[in-house]
Amino acid sequence: MRYISTRGQAPARDFSDVLLSGLAEDGGLFVPETWPHFTPADWRAMRSLPYHALAARVMQPFVGGSIPFHVLETICRDAYAGFGHPAIVPLVQLETHLFVQELFHGPTLAFKDMAMQVLGRLFDYVLTQRDQRVTIVGATSGDTGSAAIEACAGRERVDMMILHPHERTSLVQRRQMTTVLAPNIGNIAVEGTFDDCQDLVKAMFADSAFRNEVRLSAVNSINWARIAAQVPYYVAAALALGGPDREVAFSVPTGNFGNVLAAWVAGRMGLPITRLVIGSNRNDILTRFVQSNDMSVSAVEPSLSPSMDIQVSSNFERLLFELLGRDAEATRRTMVGFRETGRMAVPEPVWHRARSRLDAFRLDDPGIEAEIRRLRAACGYVADPHTAIGVAAARAHPAGPGVPMVAMATAHPAKFPDSMERATGHRPALPPRMADLFERPERFSVMPKDLGAIEAAVRALVGRNAPR
Repeated sequence: MRYISTRGQAPARDFSDVLLSGLAEDGGLFVPETWPHFTPADWRAMRSLPYHALAARVMQPFVGGSIPFHVLETICRDAYAGFGHPAIVPLVQLETHLFVQELFHGPTLAFKDMAMQVLGRLFDYVLTQRDQRVTIVGATSGDTGSAAIEACAGRERVDMMILHPHERTSLVQRRQMTTVLAPNIGNIAVEGTFDDCQDLVKAMFADSAFRNEVRLSAVNSINWARIAAQVPYYVAAALALGGPDREVAFSVPTGNFGNVLAAWVAGRMGLPITRLVIGSNRNDILTRFVQSNDMSVSAVEPSLSPSMDIQVSSNFERLLFELLGRDAEATRRTMVGFRETGRMAVPEPVWHRARSRLDAFRLDDPGIEAEIRRLRAACGYVADPHTAIGVAAARAHPAGPGVPMVAMATAHPAKFPDSMERATGHRPALPPRMADLFERPERFSVMPKDLGAIEAAVRALVGRNAPR
């Protein structure tokens, strides 16, 4: 398997190179040169596999010859061994044709663990094989950072600096990052929004001298390996509900478009996914695009679902590349124009192609609280604010007679105790292993959104851990 850039001006690479490089040198995102495809018989053969084996089987075509299959299967087995539910990604039925798939049983209680626990081990394997080190810089709106830190803390060949927007994550989310005191981990609270953090990461990748100096890599969903490791749970849900012999639909609360893109990839690989519904909060750029072809940037507004407080959805570029018929130059022009003007000019025929597969739904903060209360009263299910958006979106856009709809439950409600208490009067407790989270010492720096200062902080982290 080879990978190409959505902007067409970077050399093709194999999976290991894409894993370590993250963002392409031309500013684009890596995508497979050709899409793998499984037959109905292939899908049926996966029905009996435990989750780790299913994940390895689904990821194997993307990995290609870079990593032997038995190594990949071991990586997946080890990645999910510590999850808090034996099914790893259990399905819970809410209504006749409505389910949630719980993706929050990993070590940091969020769906980001599904990919990050694999990613950390992939880095270990490839870097050991090559006798190399990398510096990972990531931006987080709340959950990616803690999942990445949990996956990479203490790893000898990785230094990691995570940027989060100052005072725009939940207290639990922040402390999950800043109380990990491993010497290879750094945290910066940027005085700005998640989009500012994401822009700083992209600017560091665009600074070729700095990128080469510290051997920069990424764990955000701009790294293709993240997407590849998210595809399997859509496969698991579809197969459990009758796929490939039955259609299925998914509702995905999303901000950076990575999670819903993984569902689209599963469909591209041959699963009969009839519909994808995007759930947005008040930062509704994706919903505005789907409903009215309005991809225009507004100010990021803090909300009860902070992991979705995003206006520039990086992974949309990968879907745009496909919608434009894999025209890299058209993709480049569109993305450069979007960056310059804050508005994406998507031709009407391209937008209609997107609409043929996507629906979208917006829920503001009062609506989120109402949906949390409704779910608890109707079926006893306690959903965090992000999951509540996904369920509400699924109910607003049912897939059709007899077609099961699966809403992705992306975070444990205990990550957002204040929001849950306001909505239900009940404050969910953290699991026992996190019971002392608020007593642990923190370590992080508050910094302005200044590229030079952030790069200097990354250099200091790398220099402190350089082999002597």
